[in-house]
Amino acid sequence: MVFLSRLDLQEGLRTLSVLQWIPLYVILGAIPILGIPYFLLFSSLWPLSVLSLAWLLYDWNTHSRDGRRSAWVRNWTLWKYFQSYFPVKLVKTHDLSPKHNYIVVNHPHGVLSFGAFINFATEATGFSRIFPSITPFLATLEGIFWIPIVREYVMSMGICPVSELALKHKLMQRGSGNAVIIVVGGASEALLCRPGVSTIYLKNHKGFVKLALKTGAYIVPSYTFGENEVYNQETFPEGTWLRFFQKNFQKIGKKILGLNFCTFHGRGFTRGSWGFLPFNHPITTVVGEPLSVPKIHDPDKETVAKYMELYISALRKLFDQHKAEYGFSETQELTII
Repeated sequence: MVFLSRLDLQEGLRTLSVLQWIPLYVILGAIPILGIPYFLLFSSLWPLSVLSLAWLLYDWNTHSRDGRRSAWVRNWTLWKYFQSYFPVKLVKTHDLSPKHNYIVVNHPHGVLSFGAFINFATEATGFSRIFPSITPFLATLEGIFWIPIVREYVMSMGICPVSELALKHKLMQRGSGNAVIIVVGGASEALLCRPGVSTIYLKNHKGFVKLALKTGAYIVPSYTFGENEVYNQETFPEGTWLRFFQKNFQKIGKKILGLNFCTFHGRGFTRGSWGFLPFNHPITTVVGEPLSVPKIHDPDKETVAKYMELYISALRKLFDQHKAEYGFSETQELTII
């Protein structure tokens, strides 16, 4: 009974560690979004709102420069429980020399990019041990850094905006040994993410290649096997009211927030039940061989296209070498659109 109780406790802690992830961002975001206007207009504590806004303006450029990384936050025990829920694993195929800078390109986006977050924004899978002397910066939406409190939280994990200004700073102004991680498919790719599917948006996303050429950073392919397996997506039949709602919900999200929303579900609090917790499916991010590129101040389209083809070839090779080991059949092909 004691053994069973300990198992139940560990399972509960793992579940809570995942359950808190997105709601915590919502709560932290709601505090300043609702609190600052309220205190400013209706409370004698209005100086707090003024100070918060003043600090935000004063500190505005920090997230696009060095940020405020915290080794303590990246090593929270919370992330180890999060990692062990699936579990998540980071696999190295080649060393990354601290003499260079890198753009680690990650696929697929998945619904919530659990693999990219745990592997690169925390130390739960031992990034600093696997890639010593390399400092990772997971890139995400710029808008997150406009929200007080939330920006401090994400900066503490080494997360930065996926903007040219921020990425160039990491790759050109901080010396060597830096790696920016870009999930190039973006939220649009989330609509393609279903169990058993290996389809990614890439051919028209050449910005990372151009950035690599401008900065001289090596390009590193990486693929997260199992990312698409942690949620099921639903596509309702055409002509039904559910399909009408789904399509319009996606259009509104894209127009107002610049995001694509997908209709997905996972498991509930108990195994076998329906809910919005991800399934306990192993997630493994395999980091491939760095592709060296020349440093060119203003690369032309032909050069960008050439290195894009080299990257696609390297990514296919990485996928084919590891697909059977991490859940796909030997005949599974990586579809790139």
